[in-house]
Amino acid sequence: MARGFVTAEEVAKRAGVSRSAVSRTFTPGASVSQAVRRKVLKAARELGYRVNRLAQGLNNDRSNLIGVVGTNLSAPFISKQLDLLSIGLLRRGLQCLLLNAADARKDIAPLIELLFEFRAQAIVVLSGEPPSSIVDECIANGVRLILVNQRLDRTDTNMVLSDDSHGADLAALRLIAAKCQKVAVVSSASQTPAQVRRATAFTQRMQTAGVEVVAWSDGPTGYESGYQAGCEILRDKKIDGAFCVTDLLALGFLDAARIEMHRRVPEDVSVIGFDDIPQAGWKSYELTTIVQSLSTLTDNVLTALETDEPATRLQVVPVSMIERKTVR
Repeated sequence: MARGFVTAEEVAKRAGVSRSAVSRTFTPGASVSQAVRRKVLKAARELGYRVNRLAQGLNNDRSNLIGVVGTNLSAPFISKQLDLLSIGLLRRGLQCLLLNAADARKDIAPLIELLFEFRAQAIVVLSGEPPSSIVDECIANGVRLILVNQRLDRTDTNMVLSDDSHGADLAALRLIAAKCQKVAVVSSASQTPAQVRRATAFTQRMQTAGVEVVAWSDGPTGYESGYQAGCEILRDKKIDGAFCVTDLLALGFLDAARIEMHRRVPEDVSVIGFDDIPQAGWKSYELTTIVQSLSTLTDNVLTALETDEPATRLQVVPVSMIERKTVR
């Protein structure tokens, strides 16, 4: 049978020091003489000892874990966000404990409750809206809660939002400038808060300009749903523009327009997405889209983790449009 991990007691015995001396050696800022430190580190190297961070966290009643809850983790935008966030946490001496909420449907409360058991010092929610009771429990336990692209009507939670409404407004103005007469707004059946904000702002701007809008929302947030939308919507030959609330939807819509419906892009139909995922810039797509800076979004999340302010901090990440080749 394989033996267990080397213990601090074994290190102490090899070094000829007390167990507490080993603990102080591996605790930042703790008092220990240089001679004892050298003995402990030498013994630790020889035995292959590693500090038990989980046990260390329990002793302090708080771990260095940051809980991250999200769905659709394979989506390019979310996966890149996780990449940047996990790197940022590691650089700050923190660890990312990722929980996939794909099977949680709309109730992510059990996942957040699980993070309490790991004594996570903060929780970042990438998708899904936590119930008010969970927010109260976070506050009662001193656990910072940060919502990304979610907005709660509370004054005691941190929120980081991209400026979705402004981005949708930019998309509408661009399609108006392209002289589109009848346009579609494409979203998924998930109807996340971000999707709803984008679709609503776009529709309002278009209606103000007197442009007819056809709304489509079905399926998961992905390429396949966008493809289905393109096949269904573009049966109407009068539709000459589309705003897809994510790039994955837009890429599917583009392929359906060109392959299934034989519509030229941008001559017959102009298409705009949202997010600027890497695939949007591929030569086969060159999608005009709304850019939300992932690095800025991540920096704001990390700033929210580090602040000592108890009150809500609403941080809005600016957006812009990147022009490529899908709008005339």
